[in-house]
Amino acid sequence: MLRSANIGVCDIREAAARERVASTAGNRPLFYFRFGVDQALPQERRTPVTPSSSSRYHRRRSSGSRDERYRSDVHTEAVQAALAKHKERKMAVPMPSKRRSLVVQTSMDAYTPPDTSSGSEDEGSVQGDSQGTPTSSQGSINMEHWISQAIHGSTTSTTSSSSTQSGGSGAAHRLADVMAQTHIENHSAPPDVTTYTSEHSIQVERPQGSTTSRTAPKYGNAELMETGDGVPVSSRVSAKIQQLVNTLKRPKRPPLREFFVDDFEELLEVQQPDPNQPKPEGAQMLAMRGEQLGVVTNWPPSLEAALQRWGTISPKAPCLTTMDTNGKPLYILTYGKLWTRSMKVAYNILHKLGTKQEPMVRPGDRVALVFPNNDPAAFMVAFYGCLLAEVVPVPIEVPLTRKDAGSQQIGFLLGSCGVTVALTSDACHKGLPKSPTGEIPQFKGWPKLLWFVTESKHLSKPPRDWFPHIKDANNDTAYIEYKTCKDGSVLGVTVTRIALLTHCQALTQACGYTEAETIVNVLDFKKDVGLWHGILTSVMNMMHVISIPYSLMKVNPLSWIQKVCQYKAKVACVKSRDMHWALVAHRDQRDINLSSLRMLIVADGANPWSISSCDAFLNVFQSKGLRQEVICPCASSPEALTVAIRRPTDDSNQPPGRGVLSMHGLTYGVIRVDSEEKLSVLTVQDVGLVMPGAIMCSVKPDGIPQLCRTDEIGELCVCAIATGTSYYGLSGMTKNTFEVFPMTSSGAPISEYPFIRTGLLGFIGPGGLVFVVGKMDGLMVVSGRRHNADDIVATALAVEPMKFVYRGRIAVFSVTVLHDERIVIVAEQRPDSTEEDSFQWMSRVLQAIDSIHQVGVYCLALVPANTLPKTPLGGIHLSETKQLFLEGSLHPCNVLMCPHTCVTNLPKPRQKQPEIGPASVMVGNLVSGKRIAQASGRDLGQIEDNDQARKFLFLSEVLQWRAQTTPDHVLYTLLNCRGTIANSLTCVQLHKRAEKIAVMLMERGHLQDGDHVALVYPPGIDLIAAFYGCLYAGCVPITVRPPHPQNIATTLPTVKMIVEVSRSACLMTTQLICKLLRSREAAAAVDVRTWPPILDTDDLPKKRPAQIYKPSNPDTLAYLDFSVSTTGMLAGVKMSHAATSAFCRSIKLQCELYPSREVAICLDPYCGLGFVLWCLCSVYSGHQSILIPPSELETNPALWLLAVSQYKVRDTFCSYSVMELCTKGLGSQTESLKARGLDLSRVRTCVVVAEERPRIALTQSFSKLFKDLGLHPRAVSTSFGCRVNLAICLQGTSGPDPTTVYVDMRALRHDRVRLVERGSPHSLPLMESGKILPGVRIIIANPETKGPLGDSHLGEIWVHSAHNASGYFTIYGDESLQSDHFNSRLSFGDTQTIWARTGYLGFLRRTELTDANGERHDALYVVGALDEAMELRGMRYHPIDIETSVIRAHKSVTECAVFTWTNLLVVVVELDGSEQEALDLVPLVTNVVLEEHYLIVGVVVVVDIGVIPINSRGEKQRMHLRDGFLADQLDPIYVAYNM
Repeated sequence: MLRSANIGVCDIREAAARERVASTAGNRPLFYFRFGVDQALPQERRTPVTPSSSSRYHRRRSSGSRDERYRSDVHTEAVQAALAKHKERKMAVPMPSKRRSLVVQTSMDAYTPPDTSSGSEDEGSVQGDSQGTPTSSQGSINMEHWISQAIHGSTTSTTSSSSTQSGGSGAAHRLADVMAQTHIENHSAPPDVTTYTSEHSIQVERPQGSTTSRTAPKYGNAELMETGDGVPVSSRVSAKIQQLVNTLKRPKRPPLREFFVDDFEELLEVQQPDPNQPKPEGAQMLAMRGEQLGVVTNWPPSLEAALQRWGTISPKAPCLTTMDTNGKPLYILTYGKLWTRSMKVAYNILHKLGTKQEPMVRPGDRVALVFPNNDPAAFMVAFYGCLLAEVVPVPIEVPLTRKDAGSQQIGFLLGSCGVTVALTSDACHKGLPKSPTGEIPQFKGWPKLLWFVTESKHLSKPPRDWFPHIKDANNDTAYIEYKTCKDGSVLGVTVTRIALLTHCQALTQACGYTEAETIVNVLDFKKDVGLWHGILTSVMNMMHVISIPYSLMKVNPLSWIQKVCQYKAKVACVKSRDMHWALVAHRDQRDINLSSLRMLIVADGANPWSISSCDAFLNVFQSKGLRQEVICPCASSPEALTVAIRRPTDDSNQPPGRGVLSMHGLTYGVIRVDSEEKLSVLTVQDVGLVMPGAIMCSVKPDGIPQLCRTDEIGELCVCAIATGTSYYGLSGMTKNTFEVFPMTSSGAPISEYPFIRTGLLGFIGPGGLVFVVGKMDGLMVVSGRRHNADDIVATALAVEPMKFVYRGRIAVFSVTVLHDERIVIVAEQRPDSTEEDSFQWMSRVLQAIDSIHQVGVYCLALVPANTLPKTPLGGIHLSETKQLFLEGSLHPCNVLMCPHTCVTNLPKPRQKQPEIGPASVMVGNLVSGKRIAQASGRDLGQIEDNDQARKFLFLSEVLQWRAQTTPDHVLYTLLNCRGTIANSLTCVQLHKRAEKIAVMLMERGHLQDGDHVALVYPPGIDLIAAFYGCLYAGCVPITVRPPHPQNIATTLPTVKMIVEVSRSACLMTTQLICKLLRSREAAAAVDVRTWPPILDTDDLPKKRPAQIYKPSNPDTLAYLDFSVSTTGMLAGVKMSHAATSAFCRSIKLQCELYPSREVAICLDPYCGLGFVLWCLCSVYSGHQSILIPPSELETNPALWLLAVSQYKVRDTFCSYSVMELCTKGLGSQTESLKARGLDLSRVRTCVVVAEERPRIALTQSFSKLFKDLGLHPRAVSTSFGCRVNLAICLQGTSGPDPTTVYVDMRALRHDRVRLVERGSPHSLPLMESGKILPGVRIIIANPETKGPLGDSHLGEIWVHSAHNASGYFTIYGDESLQSDHFNSRLSFGDTQTIWARTGYLGFLRRTELTDANGERHDALYVVGALDEAMELRGMRYHPIDIETSVIRAHKSVTECAVFTWTNLLVVVVELDGSEQEALDLVPLVTNVVLEEHYLIVGVVVVVDIGVIPINSRGEKQRMHLRDGFLADQLDPIYVAYNM
């Protein structure tokens, strides 16, 4: 009936014969090798194995046994060969570094092995010598011999003993050598990452071949490491990174040509079909009809009728025998007892629940059946009781705790079925969790249930005249079977009474069941094959079921075989797991005889890996009377019930059908018989023929249900009476699954009757044999190719016998990242395997899957034993595992991510846009509809103001003038931590103090005019006086932050460096700091003998200077401003007297500062605008500055805001660190602050002084938090300054409020600005950085070509202003910084103006708002520093954007910093949580950066809180962090190297 295009009957039969020869030749043993613990260590450290420990690995076995692990030897050999091939390519994967404490906690005693393992400890043992137990001398056989011994077993030689050295193939020998080197070659001992420096640091080879080793500086020092070719030398970490870089340089998969556009901005590659991919060529398949369902005359009209018949005719006949955990018969249920007890249950359900008028349960209602797996008798009575009462049983698992994995979903099913009553057994009822009052609590997601115990002693006897109404099978629902979907949701499949009966008839016919046969059932009797054979069909045929509980199998895996012998059973229902366990536990038991079996039903025969268990089982038990034709795999699904089953035959000459299919072909959904014995094949066995009375076809898995071709894989669909009819209560899903009309290629339906999708993928082969190659649920479509989760599990298991992970405890699923599915493998690790072993195993699994399936694994994670969520029968709860993985609560103990290998659809780097050329500029400012991006603040020349200070050229003159005209006017008030005035200065006090300091400098310091003086003061009044003292003496002051007394070792070297670099001739400070600089701690950090003379200003001379110095020229140097940039560079800029005065004037005009004003300043006074506001502005403008040292806020976070409120301040300045301190420290105290009278309603400007992109999230949360205390939301704004110009923008009193725009982050990477709506994907909010100061002009220029840019382009901000700094004084650490920072000209356009380059990227945008002078307002948006920007894949990324994404990825990430190293993106995250959570972050960080930024993270470093260094302005010091990381000084919790 089936014409096949590509598979002849002979092909499959030949392939089958070949494989049978391979797998069952004689009774030879098949060996799987695994290393003993001793092989994991390098040669010299290995300890001799004692006989007791070696006996774990060398167990005495019979020559016919086989240690089988769910895989055919074909697969294992393929995997081992694939690995050997990889080894020749010498792929080395850097092993992750892990903190000791993290390694220790996975110790052996912490775990009990999971209960799905066989319960016998030799589950993973390798068979030893068949001659006898090894002696102690054999115990320490050398490694090479050991491995080759193991390999001989798995080659195709027929030797029966494995201790000989001869006879192995050459490949096996090569593999043995490769294996022997594996451990030694790849890794040194795991690094101890808890120490700072290591004696055995790995040397990295430089290109020149020279390797030098020097101890890296302690972390936090700004000194840079010596690096060669960008590779730091003495660092363990960098050796690993180098290894990673080398690995990643290996050629990748071929580049892809075509793209699809993701939102028109970035081009994501779309996988193009491979032109050589196999395509189906066969004819269209024909539907396959099963044999006629022969209605036998004495078949009962319904199942209840059958029960009535047997219960009355042969009441003594045994129906069910249950076993205790010792394998002794516990209880025999006869047909008579089953009949009377079910009647009793039926009567009680209908008449004893609720009242006569209002019964709780009526016919047709649903009731839950909650029975444990060891009590089939009670379940059977309750099930038939429901059938007799015409209520619908819904069998479910016993909920063990309130939060069982998946239990909530079961609750939703019960709720949707309207279940109000749960039937259960006495023992189960007692075991349910109870509240203190003895009530059974409501389980999470469950409806309220009445628990009803069905034991006879609790029930009333039905009256003599009461009989259940037994009618012929009809279309009423008989029962509902639950089914768990891929996403974890639970559906109920309804089965009608006619379907139930027809299914029993079809099984009876297919299996040839006869009356009173004995059947052994190991399966779950509540659903699927176990229910259909062991509860339903058995009663129809009055058979005797021997039920083996799961708990007995755990204790004695051979129990089912023993029962088959004991009861001479004709039939057994098992899973491949039970066959596998029997093999593992099998000792030479002489009394075993399986000749009575005529049928061994393998319930999961459709699973691709069951074939190996079947082969191995036959191989071992053939000698015990097991016949080959007895093994009957079947395929089933909750929707279609039994889909196909192999019929038992008496013809032992006809071998079963087999297909050796190309795995590559399968990924394209095409059947290709693999004749070349390639590595990547899938061997499948047939699951017999279509069921009697059914029609089967296969349709394309997606799209309309079109019939497949004969050589195409499709979803099997069945048309029969004996199937489920719907998903209870879900009409839409029911239509898609239960009402499918397969079409021919011309679009005509093949039948008027609907088909049902089985959820199984497969094909109908020659002779009508059905082959299943996977499940729809396990399907993962990666770049257009289909992979089956089960196949991947099988490959992972074949890599090495179970030394590292528990078999049966491996979960494979896919997660969607960046528009494609990515494969994730999670396995439970054995507690006794070392870090290195596990890592080794992981990297080999990746290689094997890559070779055999040609697909990359995105993430491989190992979790501690027994920690994966379980299904009630002990399997892994897949959807729950996936959920835990995605939300970062899986807590793995090992993770290996391979995004570099699998993510092949990243966008192509963008080509740079051609810039605006000179020709178009000549036409005018409108270039292709775009204005050239330039803007300016108010023109200083046109502003009329009565500024008295303007007539003085120098600040020192302004101070003298103020001391004469308003001597008692208070300029400065310093507050202490209690908010009281610690000190204040009037104009005249400041003048007199400055005079004394000038005398001191000239007399004690013997300084000339123009000498440099370092001022090392805490924030306060002394600093201000010292500054003006220097001006009075003609010296050049440099303000320096004093060393931190608690942290001299890291802060003092910076002080010393500034003093040296600035060429200071003397150092002024207080008495206290003076002592600190000369202390013993200081001497340990720096050479204290080389300090210049130190003057202590606490002891000033009493006299005035003869004259106050007046500079000859306003362009001479006024002061030097030193600061360390975020990239770790120390840069000093020169501020002339003219620039200083212009600066003060500009700020005075912008903020409208007059002597009557008060301004609160909470900033560090050492550099930039902070210093200018603290020391200079009050003298120039005459306003009173209330000074609040930021350090005082650590003891009293409310200090700044209380001062603002108390002094009724209208303008205040702070830093981000201060704002963050207030937001975090006062978040919960707003009510109590309100009670203390804190009122911020008078504040009209609160400016954050910064040299970075405005931190919009922080300013917004600050505004929101203090809104209740009167703070106007528009009061908060930011300023912007940089090294070349200390303040470019500053939100003044007049002018429009700062605006916020949303830009497309993807366009920004290409230096383009695209405005988008708030909340649109990839949008980034940017806040204007304040108003441009008077006298400042800005243009946006291309940093490379120096040409002007249009409005919508991101470029470097260039500034022209009277208060630009006049140049770098000196640069420490980077001599190559060009001098053009201060005098650049545009390459075309206005080429006359001299600009200073800020080094920051930003853009200008003309808004609809108007300025104070009536012009349209131009807003400047700062995006980030050029130095910090990372050029990756041809695009420009700003660290802050990636960091923001990462911080959002998981609740325990408190801070994050990123940097690049040799083109690798390194992400450092601070973990606020237990160290167990560290590894959860690795996949989440990788995912979020891929999704939002299209970047692959190279290294993820998890560190403790506070490790990421931050400077005084609250900016992250990413370069310091990078140096610390490369010098291995971070003491990370975990370092993951993504492959």
